[in-house]
Amino acid sequence: MKDHTPIDADFLNGTYAEASVPTDFDPTSPARFFNRELSWQAFIWRVLEEASNTAVPLLERVRFLSISASNLDEFYSVRVAGLVGQIREGVVSVSADGLSPAEQLARIDADARALMAAQGRVWAVLYDALRAADIHIVRPDELTEKDRASLEAQFMDNVFPVLTPLAIDPAHPFPFIRNEGFALGLYLTGEGDRKVLEALLPIPAQLPRFTRLPDGPGRVLRYLLLEDFLREFVDRLFPGYTLSAHCAIRVLRDSDLEVEEEAEDLVREFETALKRRRRGEVIRLKITENAPMALRRRILQEIRMAETEVIEVDGIIGIADLSELCRADRPDLLWPQFTPRVPERVQDFDSDIFAAIRQKDMLLHHPYESFNIVIQFLRQAALDPDVVAIKQTLYRTSAESPIVAALCEAAENGKSVTALVELKARFDEAANIRQSRMLERAGAQVVYWFMDWKTHAKISTVVRREGETLVTYTHFGTGNYHPITARIYTDLSLFTCDRALGRDATRVFNYVSGYATPKGLETLAISPLTLKARILEGLAAECAHARAGRPAMVWAKMNAIIEPEVIDALYEASQAGVKIDLVVRGICGVRPGVAGLSENIRVKSIVGRFLEHSRIACFGNGHGLPSDEARVYISSADWMGRNLNRRVETLVEIRNPTVHAQIVRQVMAANLADQAQSWVLRADGTFQRHTAGPENPFNCHRFFMENPSLSGRGRAGARDVPELFHSHD
Repeated sequence: MKDHTPIDADFLNGTYAEASVPTDFDPTSPARFFNRELSWQAFIWRVLEEASNTAVPLLERVRFLSISASNLDEFYSVRVAGLVGQIREGVVSVSADGLSPAEQLARIDADARALMAAQGRVWAVLYDALRAADIHIVRPDELTEKDRASLEAQFMDNVFPVLTPLAIDPAHPFPFIRNEGFALGLYLTGEGDRKVLEALLPIPAQLPRFTRLPDGPGRVLRYLLLEDFLREFVDRLFPGYTLSAHCAIRVLRDSDLEVEEEAEDLVREFETALKRRRRGEVIRLKITENAPMALRRRILQEIRMAETEVIEVDGIIGIADLSELCRADRPDLLWPQFTPRVPERVQDFDSDIFAAIRQKDMLLHHPYESFNIVIQFLRQAALDPDVVAIKQTLYRTSAESPIVAALCEAAENGKSVTALVELKARFDEAANIRQSRMLERAGAQVVYWFMDWKTHAKISTVVRREGETLVTYTHFGTGNYHPITARIYTDLSLFTCDRALGRDATRVFNYVSGYATPKGLETLAISPLTLKARILEGLAAECAHARAGRPAMVWAKMNAIIEPEVIDALYEASQAGVKIDLVVRGICGVRPGVAGLSENIRVKSIVGRFLEHSRIACFGNGHGLPSDEARVYISSADWMGRNLNRRVETLVEIRNPTVHAQIVRQVMAANLADQAQSWVLRADGTFQRHTAGPENPFNCHRFFMENPSLSGRGRAGARDVPELFHSHD
């Protein structure tokens, strides 16, 4: 029987729900953890749900559908590929939740098939909604003679030159299909001799998936799907043949990188590994329903896929490509345009970033506040004659990175520039290699981090001569130095000239560049050395406060939590009486709300206009939350084994009172109060959307768009933190 109890996602003001008592549940068994992979798929389901949310603009719903598909593709090409590899190698060890690789793969496959079927149903609804909104995906039988004449010119000029049709017979080896490769399987019949020809038409990634047609009456936007476009002119590729039957296929390959531990030239080794990625084992094959059986068998045989591993699709293959439609000239079907704010304090100092930082620490909340301030920080440093040195971490950044350009300019201006580049930033390795070459040519010192650990910390330091002393200006971020993703990811940027933080940042750079294990860190905790211990110490301290009868609370926000030791520490804290509220966007291994285990733990996930990405931890410190006495941290690390045990990450304690208040009373309070975009995790592992009212639920993204942040205020002052209120349309 379905539970119709209202779900209250307002963790700031709402009370804890009554804990459940699962039948035959052993709180010491692996069942106390949720499975990592299935939890990630649950997040993809939540993303897909937004594609059906009529409160979201139509083209943004199409974008959510596209994102759900691209997330699932990446999940398969990395995580599922890893499980397949374990099974292939005979690995039988179980995950923290007690499942073997084979058991996990079976559950993933069943859930993924259901997910892909749901994506198809959602697309069918959106297809009709687009037509109703005058955006037509035209069927071949709807093409006019004028359309065909226009398309033929486009085909011969822009498509025909890049296509390579391939016959499939003993004289023509079956072609290699790249990762995420798309191809048409063709069954052709000779017009005279009725000879049958099997062929494959690989489709270059450079071709757009949708071709714009002349507008229809009333400025109806019209598009033709690429595979329909190609089939219209198959006779140009195979003169003398007619198309008898066809199918579309899409391939996903193992995209995880394997790099030799002792590579003589690390960069060259990564360049080789990238080429290997393109030829990884096939992990998933999608094929359209009703494909010609002989052609289907031939494709499966050549790709070495079993029938049980194939996914048949009734409808469009490659739903991720629907994002192209979001570029349609229909701003009325997109989110209202939002321009990030420039903090008032920066304007007060006529855009002199150093002067604004000298006044006091400043915390920017992206994308609500412009990431250009981070770029401007480095550009100003590059041109400032008093700046003597810059050190910068680079994990992910854009292809034409203004950050890298500023660093190159600084090096060319004679400043000492050190760039710590992480080559193992998944799917961004090639861009990082190119940019490291640019930096080296400009005269910067490029360091390629540790071989065994990724360096995921986000740090930038600028050393400036001021009078007789050197002052270190430091930036710590929770997100990447990437101006494109900074428009949609919510992240925090701390600017400070605190001397202790500057010294600690320099120690981290020295750790990575010279393998010098830092001693005497004053304010930072770093993984894999001290960060996990600091989190565990914070939880243990809250346990002690609870047992002593003092207020004991924990607020934390992250993208994922799966590390077993940390989760068990959360359970211990809950049993001691600590009230724990977690905002976890994606993977969550914590089973909340179980009597005797986690009755004092609540977990929510926020999925909305922006992608939640900031990492925050707040410990009440004997005063509860919110409190000016709480210990507050921002971090580059999620609470996962890889981040806490096998990466270089930072945990920065916030001591400036204004920044402290901004994080606790604005950022965390608004996230905890959110109702409009929140899903609450239940003890059975299901996520349920907020249903408890009110008529106009609080939306934290809208609140942040409409209210300036506390530490960025200038002459207007920081008298009061804005109330958690926003306008309603």
